[in-house]
Amino acid sequence: MAIVNLVKWTPGSDPVYAWRYPETNLSTFTQLIVAESQEALLFSKGRIIGKFGPGKHTLDTENIPVLRNLFGIPFGGNNPFTAEVWFVNKLMPLNIDWDTDNMRFNDPDYKTMVPLMARGRYGLQITDAERFLIKLVGTATSFSAGTLTDNFRGTLVSKTKSIILQAMQSNNIGVKSIGAHLDILSQELQKSMLPFWEGYGFNLVGFYVTSIDIDTSTTEGKQILEAMGQQSAQSIAGYTWQQKEAFKLGKDALSGSGGDMGILGVMMMSGGLMGGNGAAGKAMMEPQMPSANTPRDGLAKNNTQTPVVRDVFCSKCSKKFQNSMRFCPHCGDPYLACPRCGTDNDEKAIRCVSCGQHLNSVAPMANTGDPCARCKNIIAPNTKFCPSCGLKVS
Repeated sequence: MAIVNLVKWTPGSDPVYAWRYPETNLSTFTQLIVAESQEALLFSKGRIIGKFGPGKHTLDTENIPVLRNLFGIPFGGNNPFTAEVWFVNKLMPLNIDWDTDNMRFNDPDYKTMVPLMARGRYGLQITDAERFLIKLVGTATSFSAGTLTDNFRGTLVSKTKSIILQAMQSNNIGVKSIGAHLDILSQELQKSMLPFWEGYGFNLVGFYVTSIDIDTSTTEGKQILEAMGQQSAQSIAGYTWQQKEAFKLGKDALSGSGGDMGILGVMMMSGGLMGGNGAAGKAMMEPQMPSANTPRDGLAKNNTQTPVVRDVFCSKCSKKFQNSMRFCPHCGDPYLACPRCGTDNDEKAIRCVSCGQHLNSVAPMANTGDPCARCKNIIAPNTKFCPSCGLKVS
């Protein structure tokens, strides 16, 4: 076989940590060219016989004194010998992506197990080429970033998941606020992973967590993410899931699409959904009974003819407003008072949702009087002096 006169390596675009020259027939006249950020190592008979930094080198007995003992090569002359030449790339590639599989975490915000997935990027720099080649390369012909990821995926995923879950649990970090702690988690991971990589001749120049999200590859993850989206929408709109379900049941029953459930069934179901705590639950389960002299418009009058103002709940948005108002100030729905208890009812309702009173024709609350010229408060009919400011009514 022909003797190789020139040995060099020109890396491609893909990040490669180490590459073996394909020919092994060298001589003491062979020229070795090592580029900047590279290091070359010669292996022969299972041992390293020489290491070379950047520059142009001749593989003679002066540069490799061990050739005289290993092969019996004398000084001078063109003497052939067999050896493997490995080139090591000592740049700092920061383009190795990593991710974890499903990791279950007991979220402190939602009080339930949540499936998570983490992603990130790390970079390694070879600091000990001899240790790297002996421990990792073996009989391979090259060692790329992809090969590194495949070889250490199990170890990397196990260590990463353990550190992330421990940090989130010890610092009471939930899914809602995890984005604000990615930098701290990255520092913890780099600190913990550094000794591991040093054992293989690497320096861990960066280990970053770019995202920790709900793992939507599972059915459970998709359902949790959808529920979180609904919770956010309800929080912005100002209603709860129980209120939403109660309104839906009540609307279906009152419009005739609720089947055989009936008004009483809707009231019981709504009260159960609300747990007796919500506004809609109180509106449905607790009749808003007025005093004995309450007229059709839901307003009672005492001995001074001053309207008794109390709170009612809107049949449309379930928010509270005063029964002296003709329309709900939150959604604009007309106040259609029950003639018996004063509860606001939907315009299509046949019976009152609170007391069951039959509603033949419920109209918006009639005007209770004219506003005072001084304080603008409503003055009941037949009143001689404003009950708020004392102005005489003309």
